[in-house]
Amino acid sequence: MVREWRDDRIGSALRGENPAVMRRLDAGFAVIGDVQFLPGYSVLLTDDPSVERLSELPQSRRLAFLRDMERLGEAVERACRRVESGFRRVNLEILGNADAFLHAHVWPRYDWEPEDLVRLPVWLYPREMWGEERYALGARHAPMREAIGEELDRLTG
Repeated sequence: MVREWRDDRIGSALRGENPAVMRRLDAGFAVIGDVQFLPGYSVLLTDDPSVERLSELPQSRRLAFLRDMERLGEAVERACRRVESGFRRVNLEILGNADAFLHAHVWPRYDWEPEDLVRLPVWLYPREMWGEERYALGARHAPMREAIGEELDRLTG
């Protein structure tokens, strides 16, 4: 995958150049995560690159973003139940500690996760896992990506 789109995730999504985009939603873009050590990890990106925080949006856009986050969370949950064994739940997070644009993380959690990590925040997984080639987004993740997209389509009518 080309590196440039990662340097401008929202701009590349707006231009139709972000290959991680699964669907355009009301207030942003549903994208598949760069790492897939928890299959189905997805992110909701705002569609306004100037917005850093949820509180910067007018209330109607704020609510639209939160509805999109809920919709993506439910789509990930449905897809993971269908495609991956051992699905437990979905965790939703709006953090903003590393990237200076509004986005929400949708983390599926599984029964097969290591016992010492399954109840902890995903961010406590070993750093080396975040860069391992076997977890990097690739063609092998197409079935999960397609399943999430299908569920988003069902949820949006």
